[in-house]
Amino acid sequence: MERNTRQRAAIRQVFEEQGRPLSPGELLDAARLHVPSIGIATVYRTIKAMADDGEIITVDVPGEPPRYERAHLGHHHHFHCRGCDRVYEVHGCPGDIEKLAPTGFKLDGHAVMLFGRCDGCLAA
Repeated sequence: MERNTRQRAAIRQVFEEQGRPLSPGELLDAARLHVPSIGIATVYRTIKAMADDGEIITVDVPGEPPRYERAHLGHHHHFHCRGCDRVYEVHGCPGDIEKLAPTGFKLDGHAVMLFGRCDGCLAA
C-alpha cells in the first residue's frame, strides 16, 4: 500500500509541471519549492515506488545518470542540451528505421537521442 504523502504529491506535481525527463537532483530542487524539507532519500524512494507502480520510466542518456519521465506518453525521443544538461521530449520519429537493421535481423525497438543546445542556452 502506497503512502500518499505531501512529498510524493510534490514530486508528482513536479513531473506534471516540468513535462520533461528529470534527474533526481532536478526533482529535489523543484520539489523543495513545494515542500522545503524534502530530502534526496525521499526523492529516490518515491522514484522507485513510482517506477514500480508504472507511473514513471527511466530515460537513459549515454554517459549520464538516468533521468525519469511520466510513463504512457507514447512513442517519442529525446534532446539532450549540452549547455544546461537538461533533457527534453522530442515528438515524432524518423520512421522506416527497420531498414537500418542488418539483413536477416528483426528490429523490436529503438531509441533516438539528439544532442545540441536548447533555446535558452543559445540565447545566453
